[in-house]
Amino acid sequence: MKPSLIVLGRFQPFHNGHASMIEAALELNQGLRICIGSSEAEPSLDNPWSATEREQMIRAWLAGRDAEIVHVPDLGDPPNYVRHAEKFHGPAGTLFTTDLGTANLYRAADWNVIEHPLANREDWQGWRIRATIQMLSTVMEEEAVIAALSVNVPLAVAQLIVENGWQRRLFHMGTGGEPVG
Repeated sequence: MKPSLIVLGRFQPFHNGHASMIEAALELNQGLRICIGSSEAEPSLDNPWSATEREQMIRAWLAGRDAEIVHVPDLGDPPNYVRHAEKFHGPAGTLFTTDLGTANLYRAADWNVIEHPLANREDWQGWRIRATIQMLSTVMEEEAVIAALSVNVPLAVAQLIVENGWQRRLFHMGTGGEPVG
């Protein structure tokens, strides 16, 4: 695997912040490899979608644009993470990121790093979007769910989530207490 421009994220779910970052990375025309982190995480409210489902979300948004997608399992050892991730995304190239901690890890491993500013961070946060999806998990009107989701996730992703009923699994997920609804 040759060095490439790397974008790393959990994409739980793929949202407009991710789309903004990847759009900027695509504009660099350097060959893009999107890395889905936490690829083997157990299902939870923090990780409700499998790596395969997250890849489907990204591909739905890419709509045929050229990007390679790889899955990277967690290591749980930040100082050794980059060397671990290289086994999945390839040798040192350039990391494109909005995350300062990730940028620092990759710089320490002698990678080039391009830091991109966060877009609309107040709204486009995975935990906030998952909470919204959990609240929508009992809404039966699919068009209403798609309309509500498409404020924060690309329309193609909102449609994919609803077409597959992926929002419904969040109904029973949480940290205890009563399910939403």
